[in-house]
Amino acid sequence: MSGTLNTAGKTVKIPGPDHPITIEPNPSHVVVTLGGKVIADTRDALTLREAAYPAVQYIPRKDVDMTLLERTDHATYCPYKGDSGYFSIPLGGERAVNAVWTYEHPYAAVAQIKDHVAFYPDRVDSIEVRAD
Repeated sequence: MSGTLNTAGKTVKIPGPDHPITIEPNPSHVVVTLGGKVIADTRDALTLREAAYPAVQYIPRKDVDMTLLERTDHATYCPYKGDSGYFSIPLGGERAVNAVWTYEHPYAAVAQIKDHVAFYPDRVDSIEVRAD
């Protein structure tokens, strides 16, 4: 599949059969912890499934203790989702550098993840998806 270029000259691709992306509300209770502290606690997570990658829980910022996060200069680009910014969690030390990512201006195909963050599972103690 060929993509189009956006105004920044980056390739933009639309999810499709060769690279599917689905976003669904997660009815479960999702809790993220690190160093004995609850970093995020929500019943409003979105589960994003992309191609063959593991599912990712996107948590609304309103349910994240943003005071525990520190924005970094790290950034990445996904042709399906857009530019991603990062946060570290200082209480986690080196392990938690750039542990959190967010798409502040996601492409239209994944617009639901705006104002949400996601956590790398190996950079926090746990991302629990509870049935309670």
